Amino acid sequence: MPGSDTMTHRVHGWRKLAGSTWGAPSDPQFFGDLEIDAGALLEERRRIRDDLGVHVTLTHLVGRAVAHGLATVPALRARLAFGREHPRETVDVFFIVATDGGRELTGIKVSRADEKSVIDIAQELEGRRAAISEGTDATFGRSKELLGLLPPRVLHGALRLGAWLTSDLNLDLTALGMPRQAFGSAMVTSVGMWGIQRAYSPLAAYYRVPVLVCVGAVAERPMAVCGRIVIRPMLTLTATFDHRYVDGYQAAQFADAVKEYCRAPEHFG
Repeated sequence: MPGSDTMTHRVHGWRKLAGSTWGAPSDPQFFGDLEIDAGALLEERRRIRDDLGVHVTLTHLVGRAVAHGLATVPALRARLAFGREHPRETVDVFFIVATDGGRELTGIKVSRADEKSVIDIAQELEGRRAAISEGTDATFGRSKELLGLLPPRVLHGALRLGAWLTSDLNLDLTALGMPRQAFGSAMVTSVGMWGIQRAYSPLAAYYRVPVLVCVGAVAERPMAVCGRIVIRPMLTLTATFDHRYVDGYQAAQFADAVKEYCRAPEHFG
């Protein structure tokens, strides 16, 4: 009858199209972003490049900030397997990097990133990136060879099986091209190199990490500082969280720790 809560209508229009396209949501991801005044980060990058001759980027600095965030919030340093939480032994950050002149993307895990300076991280990434480009990185070579042998239909299952073996069972199968906890404790990627200020990246099922941070391009924007409008270099960081690992309170703690690093990166080595 009219006005009844049990009254139904035939689905039509965009709802019908959407219902025919997608199923019910089952993905545990949620998203957030931070607007960072990049002045201190840019000054630290300039100081390291000019005074020490090391090519440090904003992605390196943000990766170190992410490591600080993970070290500050122990709840994020967890590995989920078989209905239980297992503490991760180290804070490892996985960086997406470009090889072959930017024509190809790959990833490199920096172990114990919270114990390293941003200079250590930059030099380690550059050394590994060069080895991958030259074909001398043994671990990457085995992984690439294995992926190249599998047809697309088999690859989907193989990736999930590899994650189960190396993350859930915590096995080190480096000899087979599948290192233990291959994606570390968190992932960092950048769209700023293409001039994009804001973008979100998805978490694949086989990553097994609580958060993926995407680094945007710096842009000058008006900001309120001490009651005055000033132009500041602003950096947008976006984060994709896995809700199985992280709740809103923990995400806020993580964001505060990242901001703490970005306000004064020179204090963290």
